[in-house]
Amino acid sequence: MTTHVDEKIYGKVMEVHLNGTLTKEDYARFVPDTEELIRQHEKIRMLIIMDDFQGWDAGALWEDIKWDMKHFNHIERVAAVGDRKWEKWMCSFCKPFTTATVRYFDMAQLPEARAWLNE
Repeated sequence: MTTHVDEKIYGKVMEVHLNGTLTKEDYARFVPDTEELIRQHEKIRMLIIMDDFQGWDAGALWEDIKWDMKHFNHIERVAAVGDRKWEKWMCSFCKPFTTATVRYFDMAQLPEARAWLNE
């Protein structure tokens, strides 16, 4: 399955749409924009929308772990939006690896997720 990663930036909020399986190459495209946003704002907020998201391949998972450790204190809030139970579980699993407040929203709650990030 082809991965599709689309990102948009609104002030200090980065909105990332994921579908398919995330690869190491996806991180090579995504990480520089995120790190530039952190340089500009010091602390950022992220909206991660998982639409038919299949997870990470091994290379992408390693990149994700390295990125999370490097930016442990740079993320204030993460709103994860999806429609699968494992995505909700993944949000709970990630909480110990960040100081960010992490909340899961069902796909139908996308407007609420955006509002929460902009509070």
